[in-house]
Amino acid sequence: MTRAAAGFPALAGRPDHGHHRGMDVRASGGEPPRSVLARGLSLLDAFGSADTELNLTELAARTGLPKPTAHRLLSELVRWGGVERTESGYRLSMRLFVLGQRAPRPRSLREAALPYLEDLYEATHENIHLAVLDGTDTLFLEKVTGRRSMPIVSRVGGRLPAYCTATGKLFLALGPPARLERVLAGGLVHYTPHTIVMPGLLQRELARTADRGYAVNREESEAGVSAVAAPIYDHRRRVIAAISITGNVCRLDLDRLAPAVRTAALALSRELARESAADLKMGIPR
Repeated sequence: MTRAAAGFPALAGRPDHGHHRGMDVRASGGEPPRSVLARGLSLLDAFGSADTELNLTELAARTGLPKPTAHRLLSELVRWGGVERTESGYRLSMRLFVLGQRAPRPRSLREAALPYLEDLYEATHENIHLAVLDGTDTLFLEKVTGRRSMPIVSRVGGRLPAYCTATGKLFLALGPPARLERVLAGGLVHYTPHTIVMPGLLQRELARTADRGYAVNREESEAGVSAVAAPIYDHRRRVIAAISITGNVCRLDLDRLAPAVRTAALALSRELARESAADLKMGIPR
């Protein structure tokens, strides 16, 4: 059993569906950021989850910054330690990974969830994910996998559109209507022949998801791959994350596995609620 390392591709050379936030600002009609700080951060954000390194031309295109400006800011980021120079361009540094580990909420959620993820892996030997919502994407905070698990494109720190993933469907089905409206306004794209791209069909699928309390993905984000996911709630009964079991569509019986992932998610929700209650007693805000 292995945990996919944050910031490092779980499957070298395999695409993340080309889905990342590092988009060409000029091609999309957007404006580059104005402040120096925002420009520097935009260079860091230009790296997608599938990008090992990018060259100056790619970074300038994705951020909309002039090449001289991008080069100057990258030099400053290199001196600070946020990026490293390579023979052909730049890559994100380990300093950013260490900095990310200091974010309290994702770290505490991952630490609390890991025993449950490992139990699910031992019971199924499939890929087990912990995910949260980030904008209109599902973002993978943790992944437990092993030699017997089917190789898939997901990776820690990677993201996929919420509407075509089991974890993402939970955030849409159990969240505010405005969330789904934003997804529909952005357009639904085919990632496989099974991706649901008609708004009416997606809405019916999300209604079924809310009714049964778990979500399924049948080859909607990656051919040959299916998943079942259950929601994790905070002490106010808000969905804050989701756990999924993902693997070969021919091997996974999603309805049979649903009780297992729901049990794990419910147990984790109760643990988080107990921790929140204890913190509130001590006067620690949540």
